[in-house]
Amino acid sequence: MQWYQNAIFYELYLRAFADGDGNGHGDFAGLRKKLDYLQWLGVDCIWLLPIYPSPLNDDGYDIASFYGIHPDYGVMEDFRLTVDEIHRRGMRIIADLVVNHTSYQHPWFVESRRAKDSSMRDFYVWSQTAEEYQDARIIFVDTEKSNWAYDEESGEYYWHRFYSSQPDLNYSNPRVQQAMLDVMIFWLDMGIDGFRVDAVPYLYEREGTNGENLPETHQFLKRMRALVDAHYPHAVLLGEANQWPQEVVPYFGTPQHGLEFHMNFNFPVMPRLYMALAKGDRSSIVDIMQNTPDVPNGSQWVNFLRNHDELTLEMVTEEERDFMWDYYAADLNARLNLGIRRRLAPLVENDRRKIQILNSLLFTMPGSPILYYGDEIGMGDDITQADRNGVRTPMQWDTTENAGFSRAPREQLYMPLISDPVFGYTSVNVEAQREDRSSLLHTIREMIYTRKRLPVLGVGRLEWWHHLPNELLCFKRVSEYDAFLALHNLSDQDRVVDLDGTYKDALANTDEIIEGQIQLLPYGYRWLEQL
Repeated sequence: MQWYQNAIFYELYLRAFADGDGNGHGDFAGLRKKLDYLQWLGVDCIWLLPIYPSPLNDDGYDIASFYGIHPDYGVMEDFRLTVDEIHRRGMRIIADLVVNHTSYQHPWFVESRRAKDSSMRDFYVWSQTAEEYQDARIIFVDTEKSNWAYDEESGEYYWHRFYSSQPDLNYSNPRVQQAMLDVMIFWLDMGIDGFRVDAVPYLYEREGTNGENLPETHQFLKRMRALVDAHYPHAVLLGEANQWPQEVVPYFGTPQHGLEFHMNFNFPVMPRLYMALAKGDRSSIVDIMQNTPDVPNGSQWVNFLRNHDELTLEMVTEEERDFMWDYYAADLNARLNLGIRRRLAPLVENDRRKIQILNSLLFTMPGSPILYYGDEIGMGDDITQADRNGVRTPMQWDTTENAGFSRAPREQLYMPLISDPVFGYTSVNVEAQREDRSSLLHTIREMIYTRKRLPVLGVGRLEWWHHLPNELLCFKRVSEYDAFLALHNLSDQDRVVDLDGTYKDALANTDEIIEGQIQLLPYGYRWLEQL
């Protein structure tokens, strides 16, 4: 089993986590002070959102230089010290690698737009008209009306799949391909353990296609993987391809035709976890899992409940999207693009039972789990903020000034703290929950350590219990040596399940034998090891 197949990943927005120098922005100095907490929680690998110089029009995904640290976060030596401290604790770190685009402030684009005969002109995709590639969908439908933007300085249009402030790189240019491989080499040589690679389906544009999942894209990704395998065999590549299962699986590659990503996010499963809970019916999860092809040995799915973006509803039907919007986002302000911009706890109206059963599914279904910072304590959000910023508020550490996040004057914080009575930092914070053994934080930590103790949850095959009523989502994870039974009650009524043998409680980790029947409370779950 590879290290990443049973690892606990933690998605960390550096600006939001901990401010070490008192300027109101989280930074590497602050993160180093909190590494003991992440180690205590059981985190194996930290995923850092973009840390590079950026105008922050898209929270760092608009990169102005691939070779540096945003000054709010520290200097390069801060980064090196942090990597060393993470490794000293036996943890790993992966960084966001944005391959599809740059900021319009990147020197490559500044030079590209300067003149049509610039040596950097073909680093980006330019056109005299905005008529090409009309079959490509617009991703940010709430803010962008076209994938082309007119540049008055050079008198032509440039291509962008996301915001117009993020021009797409031209991967038909071999110099662009080599430039991005050089970026990978630089950061891997700095000691990181891999990359989460952003927006991978959109690297190429071809007339008559939707510009997604093109063969040329897969060819370049194979070059990335070959570089890693040849020179950094410890490193992992995690792909972000928000596509249907049959389109995501090729991003793993094959041993015969070339490997691509070690891991890929399972976007189609994520919204169906919420759908199943809302409907009290497991069918949507079972159906999508049964229509997901097998992945190569040594590969792994990555599961998540929430992240820094909206809860995307791209990979559901229109009917399912309308249901999800009506159920989880009746407030139209909570909707964004084709998704919902809420954190986990507000999505389920802070129902502790629903938060826990969703986390139980996160930790027991096939794939490595990623936690989003703050979800382990049930943090809330602020949808009065623009775009997706409402789920990127400061981490709530304690009840002191600024939630223990920063000693800066409150007006200097990069974003306001959450201070409402339900989700505010005086009610929801790490310190109080660490002291309360019955808290959500301790429940999540117990799940994490149990998951790490049971390798079958990393690599065991999935066996559904189809014979039960649809409100019961129950399955086994089976390996050569172990069998694990996960029971989930998606209804608001007690349910009884007949067991097929003798078990013991995995979470309690006692030797008490459980057999015959077992009762599940409303939205209850049980983790059982087969004896």
